[in-house]
Amino acid sequence: MSRSSELSLEHTDFFIERHIGPSATDVDAMLKTLRLNSLTELVESTVPKGIRLKKDLELGKPRSEYELLDELKEVASQNKVYRSYIGMGYYDTITPPVIQRNILENPGWYTQYTPYQSEIAQGRLEALLNFQTMVMDLTSLEIANASLLDEGTAAAEAMAMCFGLKNRDFSKAFFVSELCHPQTIEVVRTRAESLGIRVLVGDHREFDFSTPVFAALVQYPATDGTVFNYESFAQTAHSRDCMVIAAADLMSLLILKSPGEWGADIAIGNTQRFGVPMGFGGPHAAYLATKDAFKRQLAGRLVGVSKDSQGKPAIRLALQTREQHIRRDKATSNICTAQVLLAIMASMYAVYHGPKRLKKIAERIHLMTGLLAKGLEELGFKTQSTFFDTLKITVGKDKQASILAQARTI
Repeated sequence: MSRSSELSLEHTDFFIERHIGPSATDVDAMLKTLRLNSLTELVESTVPKGIRLKKDLELGKPRSEYELLDELKEVASQNKVYRSYIGMGYYDTITPPVIQRNILENPGWYTQYTPYQSEIAQGRLEALLNFQTMVMDLTSLEIANASLLDEGTAAAEAMAMCFGLKNRDFSKAFFVSELCHPQTIEVVRTRAESLGIRVLVGDHREFDFSTPVFAALVQYPATDGTVFNYESFAQTAHSRDCMVIAAADLMSLLILKSPGEWGADIAIGNTQRFGVPMGFGGPHAAYLATKDAFKRQLAGRLVGVSKDSQGKPAIRLALQTREQHIRRDKATSNICTAQVLLAIMASMYAVYHGPKRLKKIAERIHLMTGLLAKGLEELGFKTQSTFFDTLKITVGKDKQASILAQARTI
């Protein structure tokens, strides 16, 4: 059969019948139940006149599904695909084929967005338990949740968590390092506004805590790639009754000192680097880990090991602090606080590689970055002295245009 013949069979009427639920008979039956004569009468009786569109939608001529797909492909083919050097928490990664085929492309897994007790399976809970364990091991903190929406909202949730733990009347100021990812700073500012929190953005090396703050957020490594030793910063913060949040890159923690070891109270970040494609910017499964003492204020949900009615081990949602799950006045969070599919992919990436191979991956990433830094240095460019995998390259304004022009040809 020719393609033109296929298209003639796939005409608009067939598409409507398959994809738009109510038939003409169904519509008539519903209108009869409502005691209305037409859909127009239904709209007029339910939709306020002030918000109705006063002209017809410009939909164009009817097209079949395949005709529309061809047009979309033609538009998409005009995109120019370049290598990404954006950094800021987004990195290209390899998705192991076994994870792509059996999880990402498997409807038994990919339909999951956020876990609800009545519809969740033991296998999925076990995968999320792996996710929590992975995060706890890498951050050296005692408890972690079953994922959050993305890194920016994880930082905002951590801020709200600290706000709830500290005396709100004492200080309503929150310090954020200017070397945090810019999108994280903006999300924190937006969330702080509704809570009445004043956000102070500045250089953590110069902040002396003379202005009382209930918590401080730092990036590890920083958004420009620099690796700072925050140990003395954390000690000073704690001496001023201030909590410390570390926005940490999980891959870097395979070779860097973990946030829990240098004094962070909370660690947040995303797990995109663990085998999850960038997806045009996200969101990606974030994490939030903290000390056991703070578990009652932990945003999101916690998967734990329990026992079933026969006394056998069973995994369940052990702690839920979202307002949709519990009484609103008891909630610590009101955001959609999970990315189950992506969290499971990240946890399976860790299971697939194991701790030794994960460390080798991190060491290779750092080695390749070191080789690049050395080559740039020999070409006369400056980079920072400490880094994991991101370099800030200092170039003169006269060289910027030529570098960008060359980059566009690669």
